[in-house]
Amino acid sequence: MKIVVIGGTGLIGSKVVAKLGEHGHEAVAAAPSTGVNTLTGEGLAEVLAGASVVVDLSNSPSFEEVAVREFFETSTRNLLAAEAAAGVGHHVALSVVGTERPPGNAYFRAKIVQEQLIEKSSIPFSIVHATQFFEFVRSIADEATDGNTVRMAPVLFQPMAGDDVAQAVARVAVGTPLNGMVEIGGPEQFLMDEFFRDVLAGWGDPREVVTDPHAHYFGAEVLERSLVPDDGATLGEIRYRDWPGRNAARK
Repeated sequence: MKIVVIGGTGLIGSKVVAKLGEHGHEAVAAAPSTGVNTLTGEGLAEVLAGASVVVDLSNSPSFEEVAVREFFETSTRNLLAAEAAAGVGHHVALSVVGTERPPGNAYFRAKIVQEQLIEKSSIPFSIVHATQFFEFVRSIADEATDGNTVRMAPVLFQPMAGDDVAQAVARVAVGTPLNGMVEIGGPEQFLMDEFFRDVLAGWGDPREVVTDPHAHYFGAEVLERSLVPDDGATLGEIRYRDWPGRNAARK
């Protein structure tokens, strides 16, 4: 099959392209750097010609409320219209575990808009809800930092390796459209404050992790299970302590 991966040059996209290629599929990486821009529509008709599946892994460069909503709304509308014209038979989108659960931050609200557009379109679809990636642990800690303090809520946290995310997305892409959502997550659950306390200590990071039930996660408080999948989720195999990139996350 010809499978076009929007955002195919990024962290997860490049891994998805590689995994699909290993199994004999024609996986095409599409991104502004390859002449494909979902915000303007540039290059969409050309790259989607003959495609059976589109995997949307694009992401907003800004998490500001208006900007992130405009990104996902505009890019998704353009992509779905181009797919309908090209006769694409399966639209796969990567989203986030917890988007539908209150309270949501601006990014989650924008992802809900994206998901609603996909669900209302005529194209068969699959939406993959993933937990946070190991690769973003450093940025999550930095976003929660105030001076020498990292404020973390004592809520459940179940991150996963980018390789496991890509494996799950590639598997969904070559399967029958779900016309629904599947959740994926890491193999272990932690309390977020304890996880980051251990991780920063392992890095030799001098910042102090403070447990704060009201700590914000990218702009909003989170409940105990806001960030973890429900029972029945597909779980990855790579544990954080075994992840090859763990030490590379040190500054």
